[in-house]
Amino acid sequence: MSNPVSDSGLDSDSLLIGLLEQTSFSGHEGAASTYLAAQMAALGYDRAFVDEAGNAIGILGEGARQIVLLGHIDTVRGVIPVRVEAGNLYGRGAVDAKGPLATFVAGVAAAGAQPGWQIVVIGAVEEEAATSKGARHALTQYRPELCIIGEPSSWDRITLGYKGRVLLDGCLTRSLAHTARPEPNAAETAVTLWNAIKAYAESVNAGRERAFDQIMPSLRSIHSSDDGFTEKAELTIGFRLPLDYPPETIKSAVAPLADDAELTWRGEEVAWRAEKNTVLTRLFLNAIRDEGGKPNFLYKTGTSDMNVVAPIWNCPIVAYGPGDSSLDHTPNEHLPLADYHHAIAVIRDVIRGLNEHG
Repeated sequence: MSNPVSDSGLDSDSLLIGLLEQTSFSGHEGAASTYLAAQMAALGYDRAFVDEAGNAIGILGEGARQIVLLGHIDTVRGVIPVRVEAGNLYGRGAVDAKGPLATFVAGVAAAGAQPGWQIVVIGAVEEEAATSKGARHALTQYRPELCIIGEPSSWDRITLGYKGRVLLDGCLTRSLAHTARPEPNAAETAVTLWNAIKAYAESVNAGRERAFDQIMPSLRSIHSSDDGFTEKAELTIGFRLPLDYPPETIKSAVAPLADDAELTWRGEEVAWRAEKNTVLTRLFLNAIRDEGGKPNFLYKTGTSDMNVVAPIWNCPIVAYGPGDSSLDHTPNEHLPLADYHHAIAVIRDVIRGLNEHG
């Protein structure tokens, strides 16, 4: 499929390039949301606006049934000059996840309104932050029968599951002592805590072959300081959690390992695995095959707004979007434009098939 064009004459490449040119680090998405709402209005959406949370919203159709395409408009920090080289579009967010979001906007516009359906496209704010502010606001506004999350899966793959997450901030304090003393200092105690957590995770993971089923701790940061009398060590540990380990379980397991460390937990999300055989997955399988792809399913070790909305909306849900997720957050983030065009055609056909498949 070559560069789908809407009736307004705005081509999909220009849509995405313009979106990438709007810097939108988490918490600073205003210009990007305003831009995207204006583009959705130009593409013929019935309503396009920026909501109270800062999300860019486009609504097409006023049917009794609702499908929500929930992407995110924020990115991690780091500026990558926007450019096209050898058919690849470079820019922060090209993969994660302005590419999938622009795919939604262009694909829905190409499909047009569908009888009986209200189609809602959301460019959510703060997905890359632990707050997920945009998705949590959307929970209060919409009740879809079907939901598509905008995340890179490769244009011919569908993501059905994401691991859970919780973040731990630990703080250890000690009275400052001479370095010749045998007692472990605060920094050494922090390292001991990290090693104990790693050992615990390894014991749980024994016999669990799939990464999706494992506890995956990561040391995000560690820092020590002193004021001449007291020394302090602070560390942040992230946990990626399987379906059978909700945040409360890992919190209970870590507490006995922490000695006298002060523990603060945040960013809790429960893992989610969607059903494989639903009307939505069938629509995607058909659309990918029609575009010449060989579809497959993915289960990811990260998190997304699926973790936020799926337990509440409790409807058929998948994550989809063009791009190689191994490029997420990297200096080399780029999206093949051919894959972007394929994905737009897939979304177009999924939307057009809503009534054909009940």
